[in-house]
Amino acid sequence: MLTEVLAWLADYKLNVTLTALLLIFYLLFRFTIGPRIRAKAEHGRLKDDAISNALWAFNIILTLAAFALAFIIWGFDFRGLLTLSASILAVTGVALFAGWSLLSNITAFFVLVAHASFRRGNYVRILEADNYIEGYISEINLFNTKLISESREVVIYPNNLLLSRPTVVNPREHFNTAGKLPPLVRDGQ
Repeated sequence: MLTEVLAWLADYKLNVTLTALLLIFYLLFRFTIGPRIRAKAEHGRLKDDAISNALWAFNIILTLAAFALAFIIWGFDFRGLLTLSASILAVTGVALFAGWSLLSNITAFFVLVAHASFRRGNYVRILEADNYIEGYISEINLFNTKLISESREVVIYPNNLLLSRPTVVNPREHFNTAGKLPPLVRDGQ
């Protein structure tokens, strides 16, 4: 039995070595990049569920990449999977670039988590042509961001639109009106 195992190891020495290196790199990335994502997210004052969503997605992507590389190392025949890989590339392209896609909201979530300006508690003004939406960032979720206005209204805003619109973070002066309307004149002022 031992001779068979040694003969197999001699035949597949390169594959076993590359797989061991892949496992080392996988563990290195998982235990160095994961805590960095957590620290960056906690620095952005995100809620625990948003942090766990970010780590969950990171671990899934890292694990899928490690399995794909392991399959390549061991000579898995990918010719039959050409259609699948083309579909994955198309979905990834839509996730990164199509503004109407739900996947683009998830991609935007990771950008918002890593961006210091979009911390929980920051006041933002999102400009849309002649109007704007403003409020305090309450939560950043996978698909949307919850803003709380000064009048305690809850605004749910898609993450991809938050990144694609001009945004003023912590403006010097909060507007009291919407759009082009002049500010209200109060009695005695």
